[in-house]
Amino acid sequence: MMLRHTKPLLKKLRYLSALGQKAWRSHSSSARERALHYGSGQKIHGFTVEQVTAIPDLFLTAVKLSHDNTGAQYLHLARDDSNNLFSVQFRTTPKDSTGVPHILEHTVLCGSEKYPCRDPFFKMLNRSLSTFMNAFTASDYTMYPFSTQNAKDFQNLLSVYLDAVFFPRLRELDFWQEGWRLENENPTDPKSPLVFKGVVFNEMKGAFTDNESLYAQFLQNKLYPDHTYSVVSGGEPLAIPDLTWEQLKQFHATHYHPSNARILTYGDLPLDQHLKQIHEEALSRFQRTKPDTDVPPQPHWDKPREHHVTCGPDALAPDPTKQNTVCMSYLLGDITDTFEAFTLNLLSSLMVSGPNSPFYKSLIEPKIGTDFSSVVGYDGSTKEASFSVGLQGIAEKDIECVKHIIGQTIDDIIANGFEEERIEALLHKLEVQMKHQSTSFGLTLASYVATSWNHDGDPVELLKISENVTRFRQCLKDNPQYLQEKVKHYFKDNTHRLTLSMSPDESYFEQQEKAEAEKLKQKVEALSDNDRKQIYEKGLELLSIQSATQDASCLPALKVSDIQRTIPVTPVEMGNAGGVPVQYCAQPTNGMVYFRALCSLNTLPDDLKLYVPLFCNVITKCVRSISLLMLEL
Repeated sequence: MMLRHTKPLLKKLRYLSALGQKAWRSHSSSARERALHYGSGQKIHGFTVEQVTAIPDLFLTAVKLSHDNTGAQYLHLARDDSNNLFSVQFRTTPKDSTGVPHILEHTVLCGSEKYPCRDPFFKMLNRSLSTFMNAFTASDYTMYPFSTQNAKDFQNLLSVYLDAVFFPRLRELDFWQEGWRLENENPTDPKSPLVFKGVVFNEMKGAFTDNESLYAQFLQNKLYPDHTYSVVSGGEPLAIPDLTWEQLKQFHATHYHPSNARILTYGDLPLDQHLKQIHEEALSRFQRTKPDTDVPPQPHWDKPREHHVTCGPDALAPDPTKQNTVCMSYLLGDITDTFEAFTLNLLSSLMVSGPNSPFYKSLIEPKIGTDFSSVVGYDGSTKEASFSVGLQGIAEKDIECVKHIIGQTIDDIIANGFEEERIEALLHKLEVQMKHQSTSFGLTLASYVATSWNHDGDPVELLKISENVTRFRQCLKDNPQYLQEKVKHYFKDNTHRLTLSMSPDESYFEQQEKAEAEKLKQKVEALSDNDRKQIYEKGLELLSIQSATQDASCLPALKVSDIQRTIPVTPVEMGNAGGVPVQYCAQPTNGMVYFRALCSLNTLPDDLKLYVPLFCNVITKCVRSISLLMLEL
């Protein structure tokens, strides 16, 4: 019944969408309008405004600033969204696999100068109305974001975060707990054997037993062998015990400095207040330095390379003879070239995404393996992007066959190109993914710009989605062979190509245990009797601290008076479309219309109810007039 009236309903939705956007801009765009009043060169609380840009695609205004004394980079995204976000990230480029950035991420959360209690993030959970609190360690940066809808809560969390990252206590016992330590197997028995312990040490031991994660790590290390990507930023279990407490503190001093920081705020709270608090509580205590954290370009190979690695056997594998993985990975361009990165990302989707993609047809449909390799498609998480394609769950005898199929598929793409309909569908999908309004939209944007901005790319350019789409369509119009030429350049003629194969080794886990035992033996044999005594005493001290009740009174907390007594009312307009009652709600959804229909199934015959899930699946894919359709029955 409802489907008969789809056209009039869509017309009304489009009209309301356009009307809603205008109403939103005039009535609720105060944050965006305030931001537009800033001018280039303006001085605000120790910062200088560098650029102010309206981003109509996302209904926001971007303000770029830099801190005068330290050079800290700052991006404010003013948008009428009450879920305000803060994020600070540091370029962390380790030179070894001791896991120093990962261990540091854990250790800075063990108490700070102003808030000396252990694990302040966790303890803030019941003192805050935060909608998100976490920290991430990537291959070349570490990020600390939070979000909240309460203005006072934002100030509280900002104070805790600033103190944690810039002024952590970094005590030796915290390093022992979070990183690694030698400790008696039974901490209360000095005669029990010494063993390796530590949160990150155990975490990475677990990560290195997962074959997919292991393969992805090997692939990155082998494709970028000449700098920071050749090591394990999270920490290789046998290298972690080589890290010292002094090295951890030195890494913090050089990498967690404002001169190496990128700060982002998002939402409808005033920028001036953020800048004032950040300057007064943190940045004013520093002077500019020249951090040596840049990632140089990876030197390109003059010919392709091949490597083979081993892993542990999978006891749950359906076919024990099919546990091999092979993948070809290509080094692409610098991710700070925004349009080229956009093009390569789209090209990757055309090549590997969905059942109609060339590589799906050539690799998945023949059922040579169980699935694509754990790393597949475009990867823009490093300074220079990469593209990978391959299969896992294959027999050893099929490795050469897969390599041949990959090469042949690339030749076929160059010869035949892509259907125009698929290109348009993927352009639409990319736009929808970027513009989709979620409750964590600020976090989505912060994560989206983080990698390119980390390497001094322009984060504002990344947000200009429509410009990239328009430019891409023009390139395709001017040169119908545009994509085929990209495939030839980046894949067919690219000599920086790595073929990595991985196979199970029955003795893999035994070898790992032996290597750890040998590492432990070396550490223990170097100890004096006094060293052993200190290890035992520190183990007891750590046990005592861990079991003691922590005083969290130093942490800020919201009061009842800080919380609004009323809930904002969302206006809803009642209407009618073809005899069907409809509710319309104008919201800042980046130009997209969300449609949800509900109808009773009381009169539907029982024999047809079985097909309701299929109907819902099909109908949402058939309707193309709405950017994103959500249909509930």
